[in-house]
Amino acid sequence: MGTSKLLLAAGLLSALPVQAETFYEMSGKVTADLRYFTQDAKFQNQDYDTNLSFTVEPEFYWEWNDGNDNLTFTPFLRIDENDSQRTHGDIRELSWVHIGDDWELRTGIRKVFWGVTEFQHLVDVINQTDAVDDFDGEDKLGQQMINLSLVRDWGIVDLYLLPGFRERTFVGDEGRLRAGLAVNDDHTTYESGAGKNHIDTAIRWSHTLGDFDLGAYWFRGTNRDPKLQAKNLNGSTVLAPYYEQMDQIGFDLQATIDSWLWKIEGIHRDTSSENYWAAQGGFEYTFYGIQESAADLGVLLEYGWDERGTDADAAIQNDLFMGARLALNDAESTEMLAGISHDIDYDSQSLIIEASRRVGDDWKISLDGRFFSSDDPADLSYSINQDDHLQLTVERYF
Repeated sequence: MGTSKLLLAAGLLSALPVQAETFYEMSGKVTADLRYFTQDAKFQNQDYDTNLSFTVEPEFYWEWNDGNDNLTFTPFLRIDENDSQRTHGDIRELSWVHIGDDWELRTGIRKVFWGVTEFQHLVDVINQTDAVDDFDGEDKLGQQMINLSLVRDWGIVDLYLLPGFRERTFVGDEGRLRAGLAVNDDHTTYESGAGKNHIDTAIRWSHTLGDFDLGAYWFRGTNRDPKLQAKNLNGSTVLAPYYEQMDQIGFDLQATIDSWLWKIEGIHRDTSSENYWAAQGGFEYTFYGIQESAADLGVLLEYGWDERGTDADAAIQNDLFMGARLALNDAESTEMLAGISHDIDYDSQSLIIEASRRVGDDWKISLDGRFFSSDDPADLSYSINQDDHLQLTVERYF
């Protein structure tokens, strides 16, 4: 944890009023997950087929001033059996929120999510990806910010000032689900002379019009997606991250029409090295009460497109996604999601299966499967085509 984060924590915690009406609550979870890889590793230093990992993520919450002020502190720690880079800590959230009549001020370290599609979130740009937690890009690092949210009849306007940049985490040399060359972030470089101290800005508008939820934004600052440049260090070739500056506009739309959910996300990104459009869109149709039961079945179809085509340094550039989501709507909240993606350019596929169920009031068990098929070395998924795995996760909430 850096000095700036410690000072921020001390400042926010010291701002808490010592009053009888202050409400305090502690919650959180501890997790154990076990991965079983069904094939031998593709690269050196990966000579294992099981990997055990533990996480702890408590949440401390204070509320005062009749609920108009609150402070949340959520630290995170992971300990991994084989990959030293995956053993890491983070502050997911340490923020003070003040609520006015038609505005909110949110200050500190926070996580902000934008997006509506299922298989890729193009518009989600505020937080950096915590890529060692999982390879799917869903896990995010906390981001320092000042966020003023204005509520108007014609929509909500969010203004962001983002002081300080978070570098992406990467799987280490001993980790699986990585490229053939390991990433060495000790040699990270930036286009901006301010480096990780560059101040980013963003503005977002969101609104609901009948059946339609709309959002649009403009972001200016450090690109969260680094360019990975090959470098020779002491006779060994490694990948070193390089972070460009970028301007990005984005939009998202979700329409809820009867049993249909229509979704689309799109971005235009402008950097010193490239200028392009990308989009992800599709639908989800839900069959309610299947076979006269309480269960619902949703069918999903999405398509991802990137203007750069096979020159893109993104895994999704011309991909079709199909899936189904089953919710039993029982007391244990049993759910399952299964999906398959097909890369039209490289004729490669990946399959995901996610199932979860609560056990009692405090426990949750999940079983996930990830399977890959790629025969073209030019395909970004080729490097993980031997990393098929099942993951059993047990969570204890408190």
